[in-house]
Amino acid sequence: MDAVVLKSDAPLAGDQTQAHPRPLRVGVVCDFREERWHSMDLVADMLLENLAGNDGVTATKLQPPLLRRLSRIPVLPQKPAWNADRLLNRFADYPRWLGRRRGDYDLFHLVDHSYSQLIPVLRGRPSVVTCHDLDTFRCLVTPEREPRPRWFRVMTKRILDGFVRADHVIAVSAATRDDLLHYGFVAPEKITVIPNGVHPSCSPLPDPGADEAFNRLLPKTSGETVWLLNVGSALPRKRLDLLLRVFAAIRRDVKQARLIRVGEKFTEPHLRLMKELGVESDIVFIPFLERDALAAAYRRATLLLHTAEAEGFGLPVIEAMACGCPAVASDIPVLREVGGDAAEYCKVGDVEAWRDTVTRLVENISRLDTLRERRRASIEHAQRFSWTENARQVANVYRRVLKLQ
Repeated sequence: MDAVVLKSDAPLAGDQTQAHPRPLRVGVVCDFREERWHSMDLVADMLLENLAGNDGVTATKLQPPLLRRLSRIPVLPQKPAWNADRLLNRFADYPRWLGRRRGDYDLFHLVDHSYSQLIPVLRGRPSVVTCHDLDTFRCLVTPEREPRPRWFRVMTKRILDGFVRADHVIAVSAATRDDLLHYGFVAPEKITVIPNGVHPSCSPLPDPGADEAFNRLLPKTSGETVWLLNVGSALPRKRLDLLLRVFAAIRRDVKQARLIRVGEKFTEPHLRLMKELGVESDIVFIPFLERDALAAAYRRATLLLHTAEAEGFGLPVIEAMACGCPAVASDIPVLREVGGDAAEYCKVGDVEAWRDTVTRLVENISRLDTLRERRRASIEHAQRFSWTENARQVANVYRRVLKLQ
């Protein structure tokens, strides 16, 4: 494709000239790295890496450091102080920082919809936002299910007011698009569905160094151990309570089953439930892993269990499948959209259905031919999800917003 032709003074949408050809300049607005939203960091990193090979587009990472104020004071309670620092940075520091760069780019892409309070400071510059789910706005759209104090609703309304001003929204799934249309946040013609991709590290091929390092994190067990894996945050919608009840039920039928939990720590209620169910000694908790080590975890696992009751996409499902690890996921539209016919599904909250499904799969994949077939189906399905293709489609959205195609 020929290079995009734009003025050197960064025009607004649709303003073009033949005088000075140059690449389209995109500012990719990222979350504060210090907040450690791993999935958002992944999306930003993959987008920037793959846009680099897209003809006619130059993408720059925009990510100021998070300034610590209250959380630097030792005598203050650290969690409230940290949250206060986050709010100050999100709603005061970041807008000022970004506003000073308004004239440097032809278009801005916010990779996380929960940062949409930044859009007003762009003052008319074309903007694209990736929407991952509607969690940020739940206290406004379903306040009876997620009651929040008034100050929190005011803050969320400010984010939503910025979000609806975006020139275009990229939804990571059709399910997320449908939610946006249901609440009337975005007009249909301003939404494009572009699925997330699979990280290059997610491969069924052995990585001796990473595989060996991950195996050292596991306790020594017999070779017949059935490793069940769960990956992600501990947000309520992830239903880790269901995960624990399902695992306890499976253990009654599959004595060699063990659970690997990778990600955010279990909460105190989860720890109490774990003790009540008597499964503490059968669970291995591992904090967030680097990409190569996470891929090794997927390869090591017998099955991935994804018990969430709501998702915007469900990256662990497709990443596990890319590594040849069959997935059992909650039977909700977005996970069926991601996992397709290659995954198995169970009704949210139905412990018996989960136990029966997992037990059946464990018995089946103990046969080599069945294991090979499930691995093959999972890998083939995951190949449909590519960050290269994601970036190509995103670049086309930029061009449409700027009326360059």
